Amino acid sequence: MLRLSLEALQIVDAIDRRGSFSAAGKELHRVPSTISYTVAKLEGDLGVQVFERNGPRVLLTRAGQELLKEGRYLLKAAHDLEQRVRRVASGWETELGIGYDSMFSALAFESDARAFYAVAQQTRLRMVAEALSGTWEALLERRVDLLVGAPGDGPAGGGYVAQPLGTLSFVFAVAPGHPLAREPAPLGRGQLQHHRAVVVADTARQLAPRTVGLPLGQDALTVPSMHSKYDYQVAGLGFGFLPEPCARAAIARGLLVEKQVEEPKPAETFYLAWRAGEGGAALHWWRERMREPGLFQRLLAHLPGRAG
Repeated sequence: MLRLSLEALQIVDAIDRRGSFSAAGKELHRVPSTISYTVAKLEGDLGVQVFERNGPRVLLTRAGQELLKEGRYLLKAAHDLEQRVRRVASGWETELGIGYDSMFSALAFESDARAFYAVAQQTRLRMVAEALSGTWEALLERRVDLLVGAPGDGPAGGGYVAQPLGTLSFVFAVAPGHPLAREPAPLGRGQLQHHRAVVVADTARQLAPRTVGLPLGQDALTVPSMHSKYDYQVAGLGFGFLPEPCARAAIARGLLVEKQVEEPKPAETFYLAWRAGEGGAALHWWRERMREPGLFQRLLAHLPGRAG
């Protein structure tokens, strides 16, 4: 007889992520006594201590870490099986993840979400923002089912279908009060190395992160999204390339100054992508919707400094 249950694994997972029994109870909508009882029973059935208690905070023991490491695979497999069974029965996925580069905004998909809910209320939507290679990794690791606006060519190895949505140019810009604004152009590496770059952090966990081509020893301020990068460059805290539409808007308002550089950033192609050989009714709906004319212009309309 099995001494493990998916419910117990789910509770252990929630405790580890949330840091306490009470926080796990709130996430799972269970009373604290149920959480405590389930953990105690699990430890008794297995004959091992899963958690070390330290006041309200709890930490996994080594045995608990091993249990959860493998247990998360079981939870994911059970979740995938549940989705497949329901999809076979209804044709619609129980949940669909839409991934997009954090350069864009989830609000760009507002009209699409409204139209989708009108025909598919049984499918839950998740909007997931990633950056650079992190978008492709989210698709390959099944954290999302569809990528909209993934930058650059996908990783080698295949397993997915990708179609170009559009191409975006970039402009090198600094705030008017930044020292580089007064430097003679074109700016070379020697001039840039004395100043701080503002760069977006790649959210990839396993894939090699995208490099930004900075000289060795270059000071850099790393931020979580293009929106943050835009704000910091407008604030004069560093230099860098920005998407042309938002850079031009900021330049026209006197917030930024364009500078020519010896090594300009090439234009970037953005893609619509999904895993090959997969697809229920919800993925098919979104895939067709994202192929409609004007989608890429809608994404660009929500770039930093342009939305609103």
